[in-house]
Amino acid sequence: MKAVGYRKCLPIDQADALIDLDIAAPAAPSGRDLLVEIHAVSVNPVDTKVRRRDDPGEAPRILGFDGAGVVRAVGPDCTLFRPGDEVFYAGVINRSGTNAELHLVDERIVGRKPRNLTFAEAAAVPLTAITAWEGMFDRLGVPQGGGQGQTLLVIAGAGGVGSMVIQMARALTGLTVVATASRAESVQWCRDLGAHHVVDHHGDIAAQMKALGLRGANYIYSANTTAKNWAAMVEAVAPQGRIVLIESQAPVDARDVMRKSVSIHWELMFTRPLFNTPDMIEQHRLLNEVAGLIEAGRMRGTMTRNLGKITAANLTQAHALVESGGMIGKVVLAGF
Repeated sequence: MKAVGYRKCLPIDQADALIDLDIAAPAAPSGRDLLVEIHAVSVNPVDTKVRRRDDPGEAPRILGFDGAGVVRAVGPDCTLFRPGDEVFYAGVINRSGTNAELHLVDERIVGRKPRNLTFAEAAAVPLTAITAWEGMFDRLGVPQGGGQGQTLLVIAGAGGVGSMVIQMARALTGLTVVATASRAESVQWCRDLGAHHVVDHHGDIAAQMKALGLRGANYIYSANTTAKNWAAMVEAVAPQGRIVLIESQAPVDARDVMRKSVSIHWELMFTRPLFNTPDMIEQHRLLNEVAGLIEAGRMRGTMTRNLGKITAANLTQAHALVESGGMIGKVVLAGF
């Protein structure tokens, strides 16, 4: 079958950073695995980080986490899906990826594809939706249907995760949503997704929030560049507030928020499948809820670029776009 992968860690501007491959198809699914025919994929920052840092050894590594496609076969223990079902999901970091014609995935981290999205549009959703949902509701403990009179600050609101956080906060909570963005097009994107206010992360975030009449952020969702924005978050967070982080390219000092009694949480959407946690099926459930919100018009997909077929050349372009740090929304590829 066709696939795209890499044999050694290279900068994306190197000719063989990603290569087209012809590999054996997966074996018949066992246990709770589904065999999915991949129709579309999306590229996330984790794809680029793995490509740059994780030496695959002798066999090529197939990347890809977001995927949308059709179930072709199910393992003997499957109960959630049948052959022919249209699905979307984000995979797991310790298994072969979705940049291949056929892919094996545990059904407990798979959701039904929203009926009103194309496969390409659906592929842009899962990883960022899971990260946003788990970060807000499982880590920060934001109450669904609650939060009136409180403020959520979303760092990097126009990125893939930030775009989902804004929408979920507006659809499922009463929080006042403040997003950060700096360019005119990213500011407008955040407003279009429902942010009540947008502040410039190149300026004094706390001062801008104060000028809006907001005393501080009860919740902060840091969707990017934690170390770079840490001092601003320390200043902007409200006393007894909560911060969730999804990455940190350099150390930060948790003692900086001790005086405010602020709690710090980490979110990694791979944790449940990596450790086969008892609540692993929550990712299936939340993806189905997101599908329902999208079908009801309460949320929307975040695809902003479709680069065409799933080939090494097009994936190379997608990786370069993600590594540029200037992406709004998500970049996808569809078909082989």
